[in-house]
Amino acid sequence: MARPRQTIVSLEDTPYYHCCSRVVRKAFLCGFDKSMGENFEHRREWVDSRILELATIFAIDICAYAVMSNHLHVVLKVDADKVKQWSDKEVLIQWHKGFKGTLLTHKYLKEEDLNQFELQTVNECITEYRKRLIDISWFMRSLSEPIARMANKEDKCTGRFWEGRFKSQALLDEAAVLACMAYVDLNPVRAKMAATPETSDYTSIQRRINSAIKGEQPPELLPFVGNERLNMPNGLMFSVKDYIVLVEDTGRIIREDKRGAISSSSQDILNRLNIPAENWLKITTEFGALFKGAVGALPAFTEYCEHLERKRRQGAANCQRWLCA
Repeated sequence: MARPRQTIVSLEDTPYYHCCSRVVRKAFLCGFDKSMGENFEHRREWVDSRILELATIFAIDICAYAVMSNHLHVVLKVDADKVKQWSDKEVLIQWHKGFKGTLLTHKYLKEEDLNQFELQTVNECITEYRKRLIDISWFMRSLSEPIARMANKEDKCTGRFWEGRFKSQALLDEAAVLACMAYVDLNPVRAKMAATPETSDYTSIQRRINSAIKGEQPPELLPFVGNERLNMPNGLMFSVKDYIVLVEDTGRIIREDKRGAISSSSQDILNRLNIPAENWLKITTEFGALFKGAVGALPAFTEYCEHLERKRRQGAANCQRWLCA
């Protein structure tokens, strides 16, 4: 049975979440559908562009994503501190970037005169918008609905385009986040849609590689900021170069037609994460099958279950087996 979203998301435990949405009937409605003989590949560009657009609206960062032919993966980081720092006007400005708002919210931004009742109504809107701007469900809804409308218009039909609910799982520690990101980034390689990460279209890893060639990091994605230190900026641990090498090493190994091995720099990352190389390959190949709910080392997993008042720690065995050396 599907769980209510509030029983899955616990920002007290982690800001990181892996979300997955599939199109109805698992049809290839975003790629080449052999059964219909039609090519919908251009819709992957729609999804790609929309993901990056929403990152400029919500206080939610994109860690990794992959747009496949019949589903999409996205790893998100909710930045609750950012939305708290926004002024009331900044909240409305952010909201109006992607949504209509109300007549009163637009008047408020234009600094037009409002009576007490109107101001109270605007304040209630601001409070609600502030919550929505860190709400994963609102993010995914804002991603899926426009794509569904565009696809239905193109197909001259009505009805669902995406399955009713997106799947969401909490990533409770550094190892879970990095493993899930690599799993998402390597989706096209595993599916044999691409030979290498750099040729994987509509993925975050391709963006990171293209930017790294220029000595940069893509502004649309949450950056890698190196090792933990004082005054740590918002970002992912490790260097972007080390992460790219790790993903490329892993991709070469999981491809049957490629010879590959874990390099010394990649092994250093795995040692720090306390994950044996054989476990890493298993996780990054079968992440979706191994972990149906929250993912993390057993102490973090136990604390997460306690905060959400779960009597059973479903999935604890696999977390202990694969994420603890």
